[in-house]
Amino acid sequence: MSRRMSRPVLAAVLSLAALVSACSPADDDETASDTTSATTSPSTSSDACATDALQTQTDGKLTIGTDKPAYEPWFVDDDPANGKGYESAVAYAVAEELGYAKTDVTWVPVKFDAAIQPGPKNFDFDINQFSITEERQQVVDFSSPYYDVTQTVITTGESKAATATTIADLKGRKLGAQVGTTSLAAINEVIAPSSDAAVFNSNDDAKIALENGQIDALVVDLPTAFFITAAELDNGKIVGQLPPSTGDQEQFGLLLDKDSPLTDCVSMAVDALRSDGTLDELQQQWLAQAAGAPVLK
Repeated sequence: MSRRMSRPVLAAVLSLAALVSACSPADDDETASDTTSATTSPSTSSDACATDALQTQTDGKLTIGTDKPAYEPWFVDDDPANGKGYESAVAYAVAEELGYAKTDVTWVPVKFDAAIQPGPKNFDFDINQFSITEERQQVVDFSSPYYDVTQTVITTGESKAATATTIADLKGRKLGAQVGTTSLAAINEVIAPSSDAAVFNSNDDAKIALENGQIDALVVDLPTAFFITAAELDNGKIVGQLPPSTGDQEQFGLLLDKDSPLTDCVSMAVDALRSDGTLDELQQQWLAQAAGAPVLK
């Protein structure tokens, strides 16, 4: 199945969008009502989204960043370039929508916390389970969301947290998460434990701390929870999913430099993949096991 938007179809969609915009009254008091949407609404002409018009790091190439190591089920074998794993597959699908062949895609390693800091980027977009938040949108751009997220508590069968069935049961436990993530925010805002959460540079470091008994439980996103408990922890266990801290659905977006000229075009590519069912297909292929974990209350 070809995932690239045809230029005539894209031009028609954009022309309709421009007509609707021209006929709508301006509202100086209008504010964004959903912080989990893309930073901007696509308003770029089809000519501006033509492959040869895109202002990328390298002419004719698309440079994509992600962390190293790159974890399953988002990537496979720590190799983003192989197209395996949900985020690798999404990245190549977006590249195809933008008109880039797989051979035109280059991957660069970028640490998670470095990517979300302000300043020039060495990538065109970064895909690394970045939750779209209002705070981050002050310093970086996000595309339209490509995945709806649930934060999940995991542990081992021997841990004091193994018998927890409610959020209250976790308040007296030592919890941990990766630095700079919404998993860490979920600990502080949803669970609000009696002791400070332990913060780690990576999920690998946090997993080791869990295995060594330094923490009682670890918070990660749901697909990662299924992978870690099934493949990386002895007697791993999912305690349960956490409800959203604000009531809004947490979502992952592709991260771009602030005010990037690519943001609108990348968002249109993601929107096309959602509309034609590609994102659902890739989730079924790579994340289908992420179901059945209880929601903690």
